[in-house]
Amino acid sequence: MDVLAEVLRVSGARGALGVVLKAGGTWGMWLDSYPGAALHVVSRGTVWLHVPGEKPLRVRAGDAVLMAPGTAHGIASAAGVTMGSCDREAAARAFGAGRALRLGSAPAETEVIVLHYEQDPEVSTPVLTSLARPMHVTADQNAQFGRTVELLTAELAQPQIGTTAAVNSIVDLLLVQFVRAWLARHPQERSGSWLGAMRDPVVRDALAHVHARPEHPWTTETLAAATSVSRATLSRRFRAALGQTPGAYVTQWRVDLASVRLRDTDEPVESISGAVGYASPHAFSRAFRRARGMPPGAYRSRLRRRADRPAANG
Repeated sequence: MDVLAEVLRVSGARGALGVVLKAGGTWGMWLDSYPGAALHVVSRGTVWLHVPGEKPLRVRAGDAVLMAPGTAHGIASAAGVTMGSCDREAAARAFGAGRALRLGSAPAETEVIVLHYEQDPEVSTPVLTSLARPMHVTADQNAQFGRTVELLTAELAQPQIGTTAAVNSIVDLLLVQFVRAWLARHPQERSGSWLGAMRDPVVRDALAHVHARPEHPWTTETLAAATSVSRATLSRRFRAALGQTPGAYVTQWRVDLASVRLRDTDEPVESISGAVGYASPHAFSRAFRRARGMPPGAYRSRLRRRADRPAANG
């Protein structure tokens, strides 16, 4: 079981090209909170990343930084530069016209590709949403990532038939390669995030079992046995990595799976309850209500009404 691939698939984590920045001279841009995660890839020059409460971070050509959703931050030509607000309308016009957004008055010597990643709002498992701090991978840590960035840059430089599809696929691939490079480089660092939990082999193996067989009647004891550790060890490592018990995670993931199926299929609630590991619809309804604040049937109806509303108004 490739846990990262499975969670990204279910959580609907999809990327999109935000904008390409080309800057020269003295410049700075403040990016207020954006609902999705942001991946800044520096393809040329040097950028200084500013995050409230942290020291400015120098990001060189070939480096990339992943920011958690909603993280206000700024990028600038140097530490201490006064930054203006991001002109979202200008960025949108540049993106729509296939042009780079220009910053500064001097000839461009720095280029940054800004990518955005959003997660399905019905999935609560915090793949990208709980990053404790910016994740930074340097050029010498990600050769494969660098080659993919070159491919993206080439597609953007010479658009042709299928470029949109190619760019979307490359953007999704970059997220996986970035995470892979970061995990390999920081095996001991704990970030308190779902991605950080992948560095703990005990937790990673336990998650693999849960995601491979969510319908199995997992308990902390059976999950510990499956990962060949004691119950106490699994509980301790789980709490340290994810801040919750194994049982709480199993319930969270089952409810996430059920939420997506309630929205995207017409399967009966009884069928969904068994598919995600509940012995009876009553037990499923009780767990779902605790997690989502309403029973499964009402949840499905609410999602359907929300989906139909734009069509009714249009």
